[in-house]
Amino acid sequence: MASLFRPALDLMAQYAAYHRDRRNIATHFIGIPLIVFAISVLLSRAEFTLGDTPMNAAIVVWAVTALWYLTRGNLMLGAATAIVNGVLTAMAMTAAQGSMTSWLLIGVGAFVVGWIFQFVGHYYEGRKPAFVDDLVGLLVGPMFVVGEAMFTLGWGRRLLEEIERRVGPTHLRDLAHPV
Repeated sequence: MASLFRPALDLMAQYAAYHRDRRNIATHFIGIPLIVFAISVLLSRAEFTLGDTPMNAAIVVWAVTALWYLTRGNLMLGAATAIVNGVLTAMAMTAAQGSMTSWLLIGVGAFVVGWIFQFVGHYYEGRKPAFVDDLVGLLVGPMFVVGEAMFTLGWGRRLLEEIERRVGPTHLRDLAHPV
């Protein structure tokens, strides 16, 4: 496994190399938020107090990952990713407050559905997920989706150009005649 502390550009380019088919990227816009949400739902029930402050494992994981995103050398991308993950975590904490059955159904259900979307996307890609070769890809996925959304909105042209210079533009893989 390569270093966990590489700059955002290097992380995004490596992850993008596994995600050039536009259908794969589209499935990640559903799958990755579902997985982040699901993990936060499941971790929300691991509660404790820090002094007088109620806390749970979802908040701790969000805080640690937010710090990681913010220190990858691209503050705007890191902040946006931390905010999106924070919103998903807040929604998950609300969803986790139901019965044990609903907590498990929501958490496990969202996790399974999220991974189904991921694997459908990689069918279109014709390539295994990035995390298979580098577990850091599990952290990069949310940053990649947020980055792709920001690129669509016109932010980060130079970052996108450098990623495409390194790994090529997106495309639609011909499923009838795969390479």
